[in-house]
Amino acid sequence: MEETSAVRRLDRLGVVLVAGGIAATALMPFIYVKANRIAAGKPMLLTQLLPQPSVITLTVLLILTALAALFLRQALARLVIATLCLAALIAAIGLVSAAATPPGSTVARMTPGGGFWVLFAVIGLIISDALVKIRLAPWMRVAALAAYTALLFAFLSSGLLDSLSIMKEFSTRAPQFETEAISHLLLAFGSLAIAIILGLPLGVLCFWVPRLRAIVLQGLSLIQTIPSLALFGLLMLPLGYLATHVPLASAIGIRGIGTAPALIALVLYSLLPIVANTVVGLQGVDPSVRDAAAGMGLTRRQILTGIDMPLAFPVILTGIRIVLVQAIGMVTIAALIGGGGFGIFIFQGLGQTAMDLVLLGAVPTVFFAFSSAVILDAVIDSIRGSAA
Repeated sequence: MEETSAVRRLDRLGVVLVAGGIAATALMPFIYVKANRIAAGKPMLLTQLLPQPSVITLTVLLILTALAALFLRQALARLVIATLCLAALIAAIGLVSAAATPPGSTVARMTPGGGFWVLFAVIGLIISDALVKIRLAPWMRVAALAAYTALLFAFLSSGLLDSLSIMKEFSTRAPQFETEAISHLLLAFGSLAIAIILGLPLGVLCFWVPRLRAIVLQGLSLIQTIPSLALFGLLMLPLGYLATHVPLASAIGIRGIGTAPALIALVLYSLLPIVANTVVGLQGVDPSVRDAAAGMGLTRRQILTGIDMPLAFPVILTGIRIVLVQAIGMVTIAALIGGGGFGIFIFQGLGQTAMDLVLLGAVPTVFFAFSSAVILDAVIDSIRGSAA
């Protein structure tokens, strides 16, 4: 009976995360020491690096984090311990990479191994679980995101991580990275803006005309089934023809490849969530509220703008959140047709078998998508809380 009660006291998520962390530490390399950017490299387990003070500190904090995840019920204490562990993990990979880099070498590359990334994910999930259990207010969630972002940028600006291969790739491509970051965000937010301008009226029309609703939603659902590369290919021919035969189209940048087909494809993919959520949001408004407004002499347009849209806005914003996260990820594919963005680094890295270059494109894409989701979730919860 005592063993059963002890098992019940264990945090189930903590058991899974700790098991994953132990497996990663014991079986997966913490870092790869490479002679150059495309070499296979020598894998080094965390246990092989134990003589280093930073690794000893990390190991102690990993043990404390594991015990906290398994037995500690106070979410705030778990959050503090896991945050210290995350900082120690980032510091350790930087110090280990600096120690492993031959003096004066410009071609050697130190790449984080699978063990580092699994530990990073495990600690991140422990932090996320603690934040959920604390039940932060929406603005506090955004503040927490800002705090962890500031922690990351503090490490990046300190130079502690400069020996890592991803930072060396960044240092040689800093101007291009800034350009592609701007292109990536412009494509994602630009397609979102256009989709909102087109999708909201279309959603309202589908709500008002039920016969049109099925046709529009089925058509937009069909677009979602087309693979992104296939849709880019389908758009290249008509846009190329338009650019060749219409001087104005060519003058404003419409071509068979580049930003135009990427933007159009992203807008087409973005319409379904916005239109569908607009319809669902408007359907969720109590009909008696509309009847009361109509009885007071309000027109259909006044009811829409003054009652329907404000009440349906949280549901519509949920669709916008889905679209933005989806668009940030899909812009990477646009690099294949000259659309720019972080996908440039991903596909260059795949072509050159340089995984650090792939990470240079993938990591900021994940960061922007995650940050957008957290911020919009907080806005949605804040609006719903105010309405309640």
